[in-house]
Amino acid sequence: MSQTTTIRDTGILITGAGRGIGKRLAIGLAQMGARVGLLARSKAELDLAALEIEHAGGTSLRIRADVRDYEQIVAATDRIRAHFGRLDSVICAAAIQGPIGPFATTDPKAWAETIDTNLLGVMHTCRAALPGMLAQKRGKLLLLTGGGGTRPRPNFTAYASAKTALARFAESLAAEVQEHNVQVNCMAPGAAYTSMTDEILRAGDQAGWRELEDAQEVRQSGGIAPEKQLQLAAFLISERSNHISGKLLHASDDWKRLEKDSLTPEAYTLRRSR
Repeated sequence: MSQTTTIRDTGILITGAGRGIGKRLAIGLAQMGARVGLLARSKAELDLAALEIEHAGGTSLRIRADVRDYEQIVAATDRIRAHFGRLDSVICAAAIQGPIGPFATTDPKAWAETIDTNLLGVMHTCRAALPGMLAQKRGKLLLLTGGGGTRPRPNFTAYASAKTALARFAESLAAEVQEHNVQVNCMAPGAAYTSMTDEILRAGDQAGWRELEDAQEVRQSGGIAPEKQLQLAAFLISERSNHISGKLLHASDDWKRLEKDSLTPEAYTLRRSR
């Protein structure tokens, strides 16, 4: 069974769908036949994403909302269920870069705002979607993590802290709902050229030499191929991955073998070495 077949006609909510990786996934999954709820704060970005999906023959629903506001997200999930008749999967892609630079000089308010969007925004989205998934005894929650989620990331402490927390949140929630046919996973999409890349380049020395070099390389090359990100996301929200939950998979991992292989409890998880 192909990925296209297994996600065709499914109802998906994607936060942060107006730009960057969230938008790329929304367009790609719609082309595969999914019905996609596009959620973002910018009306202009939502309109453009919806137009691109329409021109490609896909189906979408625009929802202007802020993941920091739980009531708005509850209303968004209700709209998707009413419009599409179902909400099968959620992809949490909404995120901000947050303050860049040494922690000792970081604005605490900006640091907290990053946690509010990148961590609490995901919590709001999962909390709003989960009761319906438990009631229908199926569902997929896919949380986008990344830089700082699997390794230290100096000068990006707020972003790295939020992304690391998402991995543990996914593991913990996955264990809670494992008997209800709801899977919760994290996906590290890899370095890709987005507005966040430009933020790093503008930050200059505040970002650190390694981050600057990586950002310059991504700007030149475009970063990881969008198709690799799309293939992994499609796999993780399809029934082909029903046996995978509480994991953190990178778009460059050899994940295709996991469709048939059994995973040990420790594989692809956030663990501290002894």
